Parts: sequence; structure tokens; C-alpha cells
Amino acid sequence: MSLFKYEIFHKVAEIGSFTKAGELLGLTQSAVSHAISSLEKEFGFEMIHRSKNGLKLTTDGQIMLSAIRKVLQAQELLKQEAANINGVTKGVLRIGTFTSISTKWLPTIIQKMEQQFPGVQIKIKEGDYYEIEKMLLDGVIDCGFLNRPSSNHFQFTPIYSDRLLCIVSNKSHLYKKDLVDIKDVELEPFIMTSYNGTNDVKYILDMYNVKTNIRFELHDESAIVSMVEHGLGITILPELILSKLPMNVRAIPLAQNCYRTIGIATKQSISPATEKFINLLTDWLSKHNNNE
Repeated sequence: MSLFKYEIFHKVAEIGSFTKAGELLGLTQSAVSHAISSLEKEFGFEMIHRSKNGLKLTTDGQIMLSAIRKVLQAQELLKQEAANINGVTKGVLRIGTFTSISTKWLPTIIQKMEQQFPGVQIKIKEGDYYEIEKMLLDGVIDCGFLNRPSSNHFQFTPIYSDRLLCIVSNKSHLYKKDLVDIKDVELEPFIMTSYNGTNDVKYILDMYNVKTNIRFELHDESAIVSMVEHGLGITILPELILSKLPMNVRAIPLAQNCYRTIGIATKQSISPATEKFINLLTDWLSKHNNNE
């Protein structure tokens, strides 16, 4: 069977459109449709249900998508290993990340990757911790930033300790403190982060048996800071996500010196491009931290 048919099916499943998938692959809509029909005929079952509302993978299609991803990953790894033997690093590198990493680290790291390894095409997919883990398990990405993995299917390398800080406005009685004891968080309304996956803030609060008065739960950190700015509560956030805070808001260290551990997670076997990325990232972080 043609690997190109697998690539076509994978792109259609990713994009959800024959026409758009064809545009990205340089094919007509008719050619894409014919390739999918040919695959379905070879396999003996329908993989994509077509209706006036669009395209949807069948249950069998979902199963085959997972298998086809593995085939395409093996093909990509084969190409990269051959190039690596010839002294060249090239191929596709797919990275799963969350907003603070995308903002603070990746622009510099990608720039360095492109300078040192111009043959590597980098693709970025954002999500929360849970989504990044799922993308890694499903083979959508080659490596991903996580706080701590819940699966033993990954290799997890800790790379950065990110302080958790108490965020308060000048309306809080904690505002003038140099350090905030984590038990003091119980005294005011709390705005909780609502990440999917392991929530570092909830984990730390549970560790110290802190009973918070949760007023709101929000996913967007900038919205949480805005709530704090308007005196609607206090919160705890990782230092890395904080940029310029409003004039009446402070980020105060916790007396317990709490932090989240950021690491890079991969499958057990990694490609040469992934290895080069991780080496460059850890080297940059080492130099970056020493210069702070």
C-alpha cells in the first residue's frame, strides 16, 4: 500500500476537509477523495463518514488513524536516522507546549534550532497538560512540555523549577508582606486555576492541607490576574506565566518555597531531531539560569 495514501488520510483526519487537505498536499479534492476511497476498498470498511455537515471518522477510522500514525512516525524516524548517519539533521519535529513556554522560551529556542539545524521543520501544538499528554500518547507530537506525567509510557526529564507565587492586590491584607505563609491563603477568597491534568496549585494546597474559599475557577491566567486586580480574590500562579502585573498587584513568594517542576516528555524512542532539540533546550536553560 502507498504511504502517500496514509499521509492523505492522516491530513484529512487532522484538517477535517478533503479540499483543505488537498490544498496543503498539492492535490485536487477529487484526488484526495479517490485516495480515501481506494484505502477504504483495500481495508474493506468505511473510515470516513461523509455528510452534508462535513466529515467524521468512523470508529474503524479512528482505530486505523492510530495505526497509520505509527507507520508514518516510523517512516519519519527512518528518514531522520538515514540523514543522521550521513551527518545531516533534518525532518519534522512536532512539539507540544503551553502558553508560558510558547511565550518565554520557544521563540529563542526555535530561532537557535533554525540557525543550527535548518533542515528541521518545527511544528507547534498548544494545549494544557492533559491535552499534551494525550497528543504524546496518540503520536501527534514527538515531545511535549509537562509539569509531571501521569503515564509511565513516557521518558520525563525535569528541566526547570518554576516558583509558585501568591498574587494579591492592594485591597488584600497580604499586600505589604515580603513572604506569604501558604496557610494565610485560607483568609481570603481564592481564584483557582482550572487546568486539565495535574494542577500544581491544587497539589500544593492539598500538600499543606490548605482549605481555600474558592470564589472562581478560570483557565486563562490573564483573566485570573484581572480578577485579582479588581479585588475579587487572591491566587497562586507560576512565576513563568507572569509578565507585567498591574500597578496595584504584587507577586509575593511563599514562605514554603513552593514550585512546579517543568520537564520535557518523550516516548521511549526519540528521533535525531528531537534529541537535538532537547540538547539545545537544556543547554540554553543552563546558561540562561546561570545568567539570571
